[in-house]
Order: sequence, then C-alpha cells, then structure tokens
Amino acid sequence: MDHGTHHTATGHGHASWATAAKATLHCLTGCAIGEILGMVIGTALLWGNVPTMILAIFLAFVFGYFFTLFAVMRAGLSLRTAVKVALAADTVSIAVMELVDNAIIALTPGAMDAHLSDGLFWSALLGGFAVAFVVTTPVNKWMIGRGKGHAVVHAHH
Repeated sequence: MDHGTHHTATGHGHASWATAAKATLHCLTGCAIGEILGMVIGTALLWGNVPTMILAIFLAFVFGYFFTLFAVMRAGLSLRTAVKVALAADTVSIAVMELVDNAIIALTPGAMDAHLSDGLFWSALLGGFAVAFVVTTPVNKWMIGRGKGHAVVHAHH
C-alpha cells in the first residue's frame, strides 16, 4: 500500500477524496464481510429480524476492527496499542456505515423477510453497502482532514 497517498492533506486541513475513498473502502470491506456473514448465519438459522441484524452489526464491527488491528500489528504495534488505534480509526466510520446500510435494508419493502436465495435479499444488502459508501466517504474525508479516523492508522505505519 502506498502510504504517501494517505497523507495528502493540504495546508487547510483537508484530506483528498481519494484518501477518503480508500479509507472508506477499507472499512467497507470489513463491514461487508461481517454483515454478510451475520445475515447469512441469522437467515440460515431462521432467526428473527432483530437478532439477525444484531449479529450482523456485531460482526461488521468485529471484522472492521480486525482488518485495522491486523494491519497495525503487522507494523509492530503491541496488541493494546493496536486495539486503541483500531477503535480510534474505525468506530465512527463503521457506525455511520452500519446505520446507513441497515436503514436501507430495513426500509426496502420485503428485504427483511427475504431469504438467502432471493434476489431482493442480495440487492438490498449490496445496495445498502453502496449507499453507505457514498454517505461515509465524506465523513471519513472530514475526519482524516482533522487527523482523526484513518489518519490515526497511518501515523503508525
């Protein structure tokens, strides 16, 4: 990964859109893996909507944090420091992403009752990720420009 592109802030405290998009994509990858896994598990076990969404959101945070944790530990940080960095870097991004994504799923008629074999299940889920990416990227841009969010991660590379 070219870390020079992650430090492209201007003197005005603004991060580039490319930097924000990369940070959001990184976060979205972990969230998507966790959320899809949670939705698949809950749906396959015939759980209700609420427990399935709770599992999916929980796993989205777990996988989102894990991706950052793994990266910063590879850079030599202790587990304790890496956990602090991951929490600082990803909490807001994951929370916004999960709020938007799950709102899209909840508001899509029939999506909450769709099964794994239904196109509606997958289109609502993937559509929610796309909208979450669009909404979360400006949030990450704003945070990185102020030395928060994923800017914290890159201070440790």
